[in-house]
Amino acid sequence: MTESWTSTDSGVLELPSGRLVRGRGLRRPLPGGAVPTYGVYLLGKPPPEVEWEARWLRWPDFRLPSSRTDAREALDEAWRRAAGERVEVACGGGRGRTGTALACLAVLDGVPPDDAVAFVRRHYHPRAVETPWQRRYVLGFAG
Repeated sequence: MTESWTSTDSGVLELPSGRLVRGRGLRRPLPGGAVPTYGVYLLGKPPPEVEWEARWLRWPDFRLPSSRTDAREALDEAWRRAAGERVEVACGGGRGRTGTALACLAVLDGVPPDDAVAFVRRHYHPRAVETPWQRRYVLGFAG
């Protein structure tokens, strides 16, 4: 089992189960400290190469994932792996798409869908999940 993040690491969201997932914006430098063991990158084009295992999820800025099936698989895997690995979820700015994905992970972790956006805004970033359709996506993620 890999050492996990700590809840004091920059950008780390602690889910109700205790799983820790780092959210970040790729336009900012990589934070110091431990690197992820697995990353999910939410971008309209392929992400830069990283030295850890990663998955690209095509997700244009201010929009929704191009494939809901791929998104569900990627987020299910990220949630599972966060039980014992350093998982990060990132987009360009680290708020809209990343916040939406983190809210979906919160739903997977047992947060009611209608509370998940508020949970992420309270514990990750106050402006996470930027658009009405991103909020609706989180509401429909449980089904």
